[in-house]
Order: sequence, then C-alpha cells, then structure tokens
Amino acid sequence: MNIFKEVLYLCYFLSSGFVIVLFCTDGLTAGMGTTPNLKHIVIGRCYSYITLVWPNSSYDCEEIWREFEEAVMRKSRCNVKVKDYKRMFHATPQTLTCGKLLFWSKTRELIHSYAAVTRRFWTLEDTLVGYMFNDLIWCGQEEKDRGFDFNSCPDWSTCVHHPVYSLWRQASQNFAAAACGNITVLLNGSIENAFNRKSMFGGVELDSLNPRMVDHVNIKVVANLEGPFM
Repeated sequence: MNIFKEVLYLCYFLSSGFVIVLFCTDGLTAGMGTTPNLKHIVIGRCYSYITLVWPNSSYDCEEIWREFEEAVMRKSRCNVKVKDYKRMFHATPQTLTCGKLLFWSKTRELIHSYAAVTRRFWTLEDTLVGYMFNDLIWCGQEEKDRGFDFNSCPDWSTCVHHPVYSLWRQASQNFAAAACGNITVLLNGSIENAFNRKSMFGGVELDSLNPRMVDHVNIKVVANLEGPFM
C-alpha cells in the first residue's frame, strides 16, 4: 500500500461572488443539553435515509433507537463507553463502495460541500449512523427513569467516556475499517498541525485502516486564505 504517497496543496477562499454560510457546531459546551425532540429527529432521519438515500434496505429504525436509548439511559453522563453502543451498531451494518471514502480533519464544512458537488465520495456523515446523529447532542441521567438530560451535557474534554464521543469513535472506526481501494483525506493546512494524532482521523481512523484493503491514500492539504476555519 502506497500510503501518504501523494500530497496536493489547494487554496480555498471566499469572494464577493461566492458566499458560503457556515453553521458551526465545533465541539460541545457545558450548558447545552440533549437536543430537543431527539427521538423524533433520529427516527425521522432513519426513515428518510432508508427511503431516499439507501432504498430497499432492511433497517429497523425503531429497533435502532431502542438500542441507542439503552446504551445511554440511566448511565452517568461521563460513563457511556464505546462498547455500550455495540448492539446499536450491530443493528446498523452497512457495506460501503470501494474507492469512494473521504476522510477529513478540521475541514468539516468544506468537506461536505466538496462531497456534495463532486458526488463521487462518501463521508462518515453519509453513512446511516452518521446521517442519523450528525450535529446532535445527548446525555442521560443516572437516576432511574429520568431519561435524557435536556438541561446540560458535559463538554467532550471533561469526559473520558462522553456519550457523543463514544458513538462517533466507534462510527469512525467502523468507517475506516470498511475502507478499500483508493481513499482520500482532506486536511486543514491553515492550522499549525494539519495532521494531529489526537484528532478523530489521526487517533482512530488512521489506525483502523486495513493495509490489505487500502491501495492508495490521496492526501489533500487545503489552505484557506482568509483564516483557519473550514
């Protein structure tokens, strides 16, 4: 496998004739509780996905929600481990097409615009789990039958086993493990460390790639002339 063989440097900028509106949700802050109507959003997205994105699939949206709820409910807000989502991920298996997977780090907004325009790539957020839980926040309450905490959830940095982080860690690991053929990585060249071992890509996805399945990694380092945010 010729990993890291090709590095391309691109420039990304905004002009008066090309406007992108960004809705940034980078990181969770203490005080933001579980997303209101979480159950309806997740199940609704699931039905939308199996109807419009992945038709003729046999996913049981109600079962997926039940397994998700079981993983989070009645647990300490900082004690939802990756293994707690095992049954939920077992209910959401997905085979991904070789040569189409697109990974990213600190290029969130750009990567999805890029994928939407080219229509050649799949990001983690294009998978069923990614589609269902993208941009959502959740945490449970340890007390019996208290349900989700809609008032306040902890910041990722304060928890070893944050409920949102644990789900995305497992989703990222599964996504990378499924990669085959040629893959593409988009990194942010406008920050000090474009490649960061502590990021989800550097710390989870990279180590989960199977060298027997991945032939080539095409790395694109993108620079924003107006600042580091993408």
